[in-house]
Amino acid sequence: MAREFQRGHKAKISDLTAGTDLYVGVQISGPGLTFDISCFGLDADERLSDDRYFIFFNQPKSPEDSIQLLGAQSGDTESFRVTLDQIPSQIQKLSFTATIDGDGQMSQIAPGYLRIVAGGEEVARYSFDGSEFSTERAVMLGDLYLKDVWRFAAVGQGFDGGLDALLKNFGGEVAEEEPEAAPQQPAVPAQSQAPAFAPPSQAAAPAPSFGAPPAPAQAAPAPAAPTSPQTFTPPGQTFTPPGAPPAGQYAPPGAPAGQFTPPGAVAGQFAPPGTPGAFPGQAQPFGGGTQLAPVPPEANVRVVLTKYAEAPVGDRWTEQNTNLVRATLTKDAPILAKQGSMVAYQGDIDFAHKGSGLLGKLTGALTGQGMSLMRCTGNGEVFLADEASRVFVIRLQGEQIYTSAQGVLAFDESLETEVRRIEGAGLPGGGFFSMLFSGTGAVVVKTRGVPVVLPVGAATYVDGNAVIAWSAGAQAVTTTSLRLRRSGYARQTTEAVNLQFRGAPGNFVVVQPFEV
Repeated sequence: MAREFQRGHKAKISDLTAGTDLYVGVQISGPGLTFDISCFGLDADERLSDDRYFIFFNQPKSPEDSIQLLGAQSGDTESFRVTLDQIPSQIQKLSFTATIDGDGQMSQIAPGYLRIVAGGEEVARYSFDGSEFSTERAVMLGDLYLKDVWRFAAVGQGFDGGLDALLKNFGGEVAEEEPEAAPQQPAVPAQSQAPAFAPPSQAAAPAPSFGAPPAPAQAAPAPAAPTSPQTFTPPGQTFTPPGAPPAGQYAPPGAPAGQFTPPGAVAGQFAPPGTPGAFPGQAQPFGGGTQLAPVPPEANVRVVLTKYAEAPVGDRWTEQNTNLVRATLTKDAPILAKQGSMVAYQGDIDFAHKGSGLLGKLTGALTGQGMSLMRCTGNGEVFLADEASRVFVIRLQGEQIYTSAQGVLAFDESLETEVRRIEGAGLPGGGFFSMLFSGTGAVVVKTRGVPVVLPVGAATYVDGNAVIAWSAGAQAVTTTSLRLRRSGYARQTTEAVNLQFRGAPGNFVVVQPFEV
């Protein structure tokens, strides 16, 4: 039985099937719409660095045949054969996309799906319909990506710009238009029985022939004859006072002989009384005679906002930009986040206050390092930020890391947490308190400004208010500097107290350029 995926869900291929010879089928349709379905083979930077791995109707297979376009069959609009163990190492992700050829929007599509078949059995299916989209003309449906092992992600990310926008997003180049050649069906060796990667038959939906016939060509309207730009001449534009020099040579009383040009006016043109001059940086006086330039196409609101579009789905934690992170939640994997850090969410998400515990309240009262947390549960996406601080996702794989409480934005609830006290004189409560995270999961830390990661040497000293995180193998002790003046520290307290870090090579400490 196929495992059903929703947008944003991911799974290891090994959890779906033991095979590496996969069939990927896409079914998509809409009234009056024609679709191009493609596969982008991307490198580790998610770029199309080798255009031979852009698989579409005009390039039906990769050089070593690890990715092949099969055409329409078994009820699928388009299908691919993917042999995972033959994909070259530089290809780290396969993104399966659909674009509308011509006019139309993805909101018009009927219910469709992307499915994975292995050994003749469907093992995964991501279903979608037009209600998930609006004006998009292209959509990334799903990804096969390599992260230690091959995995599958249901994406459902749309683009307004169609195939050109997809190519540019992946770093490809849009070629000049050429006369279209009739698509040829890729050769598939005849076999006496369905190969292991082939999909199960679907009797209810007979397989259409590969390559839908192109839509009837519509006669393009004859281009309108070019017209010269209209210019507006304000009243009095050609007025010349009695006894004045020829037009364009008027000089007011007291002005030096020669041509007079009012401030901001175009040389040789007389600005009549009452016409305001140009503001600094203005190309012409308001109401002048030159036609206003048309708004360039790149200033269209959707084009301008495209660079701020939601980042494609990565893993559970995705850095949306330098100041905002997105967490993809499932019901069995909640997260803890700083209370009040939610800026937006999608889906069915519940937020509940979670206290720091007795120890947390005690250390918070003594040191001011306590933190109020909220527990986020459900299915969907949560966007988190804190006063435009920079955010970084630190992923732990059975590891440990120390952080200051002020530097934590969010973390997986599955991580073990412990409050640690570093003893020393000169700090309120007689010590410095930190949080130790252990296990497998992610911690999102925030900094004011771009942080610096320092290797721990024999004598590494850091202002206690500027430290963000450090490796668990580094030993931290508080110390009061006697050799430096107190003004050498960006502190407002009366003591020049910092932390000294010691440890074996390979340990580190993260410092922010800001005082908490």
